[in-house]
Amino acid sequence: MSDVEPRILAAWQEWLNALGSDPEAAIAAAHVYGALSDEGRDAWLAALEEDGPKLGVPKVALYAPLLSVETDVERIERIRAGMGAEAPLTSTRHTTALRGVTKDASRIAMLVAPLYADFVQVLWYRYSTHVGFDWVRLDPIQRRAGTPMPGDRAEGVVLEATPLKIVVEELALAILAQRRRGHEIPSSMVGFANLFDAKIDADTGS
Repeated sequence: MSDVEPRILAAWQEWLNALGSDPEAAIAAAHVYGALSDEGRDAWLAALEEDGPKLGVPKVALYAPLLSVETDVERIERIRAGMGAEAPLTSTRHTTALRGVTKDASRIAMLVAPLYADFVQVLWYRYSTHVGFDWVRLDPIQRRAGTPMPGDRAEGVVLEATPLKIVVEELALAILAQRRRGHEIPSSMVGFANLFDAKIDADTGS
């Protein structure tokens, strides 16, 4: 952004500095970036690549809010490259799950994956293992302290702490059922896809 008016550049850099410690700034960055066109997102990443090294802000703080809403594979790789070794990975080691069972035996589940500091990404689902997904909702970035706890309710269903392995196995079956019905997997699941890949491959024999 070297050709931008100095005071606009200063405001941009001040906002970037805030991403390291201010949750509102990080959430705002995720929402603004998520609303941009493809060209706008590419321009944002180009500006970060130019200005980021000049700041004393961890790379993960600059890029993680964007990673939380990006669904394009090439830009995801570009964002991860920008973070380098600091890139967060959604993994079975760090992700936690809550799940409840409805009266019709559908499941409502919540996966919580760390992004950086005390920020997390939350993915909500209502699904049936034999039919697929009723709905999927991504909360791209929020404070861990603000996430639901065991005993809280979603759509009237009590959520309980559940071993991640159980939830992942059920979700993998729901993904397969969704595919067999000819329906696309919701794009909001992209950031969590690696949780399911091994189980899906095993179940399909591929």
